[in-house]
Amino acid sequence: METNFDITPEKRASFLSFFKRQLFRQTAVLTRDEVNLAGQTVIVTGSNTGIGFECSCQLMDLGVSRLILAVRSTSKGEAARNILLSKRVADEQIVEVWQLDLSSYDSITKFAQRLKPLKCLDIFVHNAGLNKRSFQLNNETGHEECMQTNYLSLALLTILVLPIMQEKRSLKGPGRILLVSSETAAWAPFKERESAPLLAAFDKADNFDGTQRYWNSKLLGQLFLSELAKRIPSSVAVVNAPNPGLCYGSSLTSEWNGSVLGYIYNAAVRAIGRSTSVGAQALTDAAVRHGTESHGHYIEDGKLQPMAPLVYTEEGSRIAKRLWNETMESLAFAQVAEIVQHLSH
Repeated sequence: METNFDITPEKRASFLSFFKRQLFRQTAVLTRDEVNLAGQTVIVTGSNTGIGFECSCQLMDLGVSRLILAVRSTSKGEAARNILLSKRVADEQIVEVWQLDLSSYDSITKFAQRLKPLKCLDIFVHNAGLNKRSFQLNNETGHEECMQTNYLSLALLTILVLPIMQEKRSLKGPGRILLVSSETAAWAPFKERESAPLLAAFDKADNFDGTQRYWNSKLLGQLFLSELAKRIPSSVAVVNAPNPGLCYGSSLTSEWNGSVLGYIYNAAVRAIGRSTSVGAQALTDAAVRHGTESHGHYIEDGKLQPMAPLVYTEEGSRIAKRLWNETMESLAFAQVAEIVQHLSH
């Protein structure tokens, strides 16, 4: 986690810094002259719309040979596939639609099993996420839906993909796993930080706030990454966390449409937001332009940047270890701790 940043975590987390980034900075567009992904296999979750769809477009423009759209609704995935292919001259590019429901552990484990016959797996983009307006428990797991999808399911799928990516790595080097992050992790109030157990505290409806819950889920993702990178070497896979920024045209907050907060949010996004295409450039950049130096790091506007300030404190370190242990226990049915231990050698 040690690196030299050109800004402190606290300054980067300020709203002034956020507005400057939104209005005056963006990740550079890549061309096939700079990066050619011919021969590579890429998976993008939540890729039928928004940032995931635009990232898929950009990766295809860079020549990826096989693109797998991992989506909850296969009919929407097929519609996205048709659009992707209609915009391009047919050559050797293959686009497939695979079903993946991140609210279901059964769906996640079946998806991971389906990856094993692949000849190669070069890039995996964890883009899918939820921003819930109201409190709701997952019927299968008993966890709150936003935390389930944005954190626990992300952790499970990441660990299940790691050994597959190691096995399928190309001669050019390790593959890339992107855990799409957000500056909002730095704004999370994280009132549950002293709770023991920690994860169970998010399963209570008391004082639920949908916006803060989303921020908290992104903070937990950063804490998870900080611990994962300590255990998994970059030779297995380079795991980093790009931030696309605040974007309009995303379906992430669709549940808020029609509400007063929804109108306010949409107006603000239109004023300072980026297009989903510009936001997706951050993901594409993290997937193809950053090497082992980005392992375990947060990437913003094409540069390694500090995560939430909490991550770099003694308190954050203690919380991250507790979170890691609880996550391993919660996902023990999939033998995640054993997978991590095996890969750490």
